[in-house]
This record gives sequence, C-alpha cells and structure tokens, in this order.
Amino acid sequence: MRIVPKFLVTVSAMLLVGLSQFASAQEVNSSKKHRVIIPPSSVQLPTGPDGDVMARTHLRMLVPEGAANFGHTAAQPNALPPFPGFLFNTPASLGCVYHLVPNPIPGCNPNQTTVNPSGGGGAIAIIGAFHDPTALSDLQHFSAQFGLPAPHLTVVFTQGTQPGLDPSGGFELEEALDLEWAHAMAPNAKLFLIEAPNNSLINLFHAATVGANLVAASGGGEVSMSFGAREFSQEKSFDSVFTTPGVVYFASSGDSPGAEYPSTSPNVVSAGGTSVARNTTTGNFIAETTWQDAGGGPSQFETRPQFQDGIQGIVGNVRGTPDFSFDADPATGVWVFDSNPVFGTGWFVLGGTSVSAPSLAGITNAAGHFRASSQAENDALLQHLLTGTGLRDIGLGNCGLSAGNFATHGWDFCTGVGTPQGFAAE
Repeated sequence: MRIVPKFLVTVSAMLLVGLSQFASAQEVNSSKKHRVIIPPSSVQLPTGPDGDVMARTHLRMLVPEGAANFGHTAAQPNALPPFPGFLFNTPASLGCVYHLVPNPIPGCNPNQTTVNPSGGGGAIAIIGAFHDPTALSDLQHFSAQFGLPAPHLTVVFTQGTQPGLDPSGGFELEEALDLEWAHAMAPNAKLFLIEAPNNSLINLFHAATVGANLVAASGGGEVSMSFGAREFSQEKSFDSVFTTPGVVYFASSGDSPGAEYPSTSPNVVSAGGTSVARNTTTGNFIAETTWQDAGGGPSQFETRPQFQDGIQGIVGNVRGTPDFSFDADPATGVWVFDSNPVFGTGWFVLGGTSVSAPSLAGITNAAGHFRASSQAENDALLQHLLTGTGLRDIGLGNCGLSAGNFATHGWDFCTGVGTPQGFAAE
C-alpha cells in the first residue's frame, strides 16, 4: 500500500478548495498573499535501497493563498503573463533584464515587456528522472502564451521503456520548468528530454551521457542538470561523465547554503541564483542582488580546477561554486505551465536554482560560441569578469552558512562571476 505524504494531502485539499479563486485573470491582483513551499522532491533523501546516492530537485514553489497554483488559462500569444498584475518573470521580462533582446525597454516590467529572446542552434539536453507524460503539450502551451516559436522536442527513455511517474509530482514539475526555460532563452535550439527511470545519481549520470551524445551529434550545445545531492567522498570518480567534446554541462548549485554535487565537478558550469528586485508600485527593475538561499561554497572533495587559479585567493585549493548565476528567488520567480498529477494543471510560479541551469544553458546556446568543454566556458566567463564585459557583477547581498558570504566586486561564493549582460561572455 502506498502511503501518501501528509504534504500531498494538504496540497490536494488546497487545490480543491482554492483553485476557483484563480480561475480567471480578472480575479487575480497583486494584493494576494503567497508562501513558499519546498516540494518533497527537493528534500534531501537518504541513500537508495542499493546504496545509490539519490538526487533532489532544486525547486521552490510560490503558492498563492488558497490554491496550489494559479489555474488554467487559454494561451494568449502576447508575450505577457497568463495573469496580469503580478511581477513574476516572463521570457520577455528576463530577456530585457539580462539585455538578451534589442533595445530593452526601461524598467523591464513583466506586464509591459513583449520582446522575447531569439536565436539558438545545435541542441540542449534536459536531464530528468521519471516520466512527464505531458512534457510536449505543456511546452507548447507555454510557447503559445509567450509567443515563442513552436518547440522541437525529442523525448528519450534511457532504458528503452517509459519510466513510471514520480509519486511526489516534483520531477514532472522540474522537467516542465527545465524545458520551458531552456526554450525561452534559446527558442531555435533543438531540445532533448532524457528521462532516467528514477532519481539515483547513477541513473541520472547515465542519462547525462545519453543526452551529451545526442547534443554532440546535433552540432554541439549544452546539457542541463537541475538536480544535486550532498557531496560524497567518491564523487570525483563521476567527473569523467561530463567530458563529451563539444558539450557544455550546467548543474544547479542548490537551494540551501553549501556546495552540492554535480555542481562541484570541475567539468560543469555551476549555476547559482540571484534575486531580481522590482519597484512594487511601478513594476520597474531596480537591481539584482544575491539570493540568500542559493547554494554555493567551497567543495569538500574537489580540488581547485585550473580555470579558478586566478581566484585562488578566494577559493584556496578547492573548487569554488557557483560559476555563473540567474534569477532563482521564488519571490521573483518565473511562470511555468504544467499538467501535474499531484499539483493540478495550470500555471505555477517557481524559483530555485532549477531555474538557473536551463536558463543559463539556453543563453549560452543562443550566444552561439559552442565552446569545446565546460572548462573552456568557465575560463571565458572569468576572462570576461576581468575585462568587465558581458556580465553584471552582483555587489549587493549575502549568502551561505550563517549568512557569512558577501557579494563583492569580482568573483564571490554567492553568485560566482555574476549574471549575463548580453551574449558576449557566454
């Protein structure tokens, strides 16, 4: 008999009672209260029955008062949010904030900004666990809402047969987020969704190998991994997984202080998180700061890679994370559409560094440099930090254990080199 976690019963009850409150855009306004929920898939699990290390998603949900999500709306190809009046981010608003679109409008208000990022080529592989049966239709609905090109998606099962569903609903939500925001940032890139049978690191790393081979065969590109686990003493033995030539690997850095694997591998770009502050009256972008819950810090087991020799005075003799960052604070979260077996069908506002990895993979893809490896990508990012081009150097806020890390000029444990400003640095 399957035992349903109390969390899921609570969310289901919330959905039934409160979803009608959010059935139409007219009923939604910015005065609604919200709370942040960490879904069960993002809670660190013990080792699996065979001793495997089990990965967790890096998701956080911003839940409106009285409902598990914002409900379903017919897609409107206008690039604007599915529910007006909120300041949660769209592809166009973050394309504006990060200067990924021509002539970004002042303020980058999500309710006024309609120019989406464009470009992309080669391929991006999204690495997921379990099966998302509505991955394509959800991605199509997302694309229709925001006026993005029709996606090109291929779903691959690593064991040749369709995996089962995640009973928590979290990994389905994760796959929807990853696909939609990789497509949002690089709408012309080919997408692969690689589904492992479960969330053991061994199975996910096998999926990463399958995905990387498909990306390489498609002319190069990126692999995005929005999952992680506590570091472990044998992790270095898996670093060779992330070395397919012509592929750059992105791994989310986590949603709690400290470093996680595979983010700490020297063969990935560690994707950290920030907050995008807006004026609550005008909706205008004010500044980008650290997100206090973003993962990052010195690795326990990985030595300093060569590309970090120039920041030895900060990281010492060990690998430091993150490398590169993107909006991940659920309070400044992004819109995602999902038909979820647990949380219901509709629009969600999501945060966590699960937003960062696919988004940065998409931006890097759209930049068109298609570097030979993750180390080459990281080396380019640090060189651009030195020259002051193509990056927003985050200088406000703190993060880490005991909030003891501070954003500073240059590289830091909160945001790495900072966030994108155009495509020059990627």
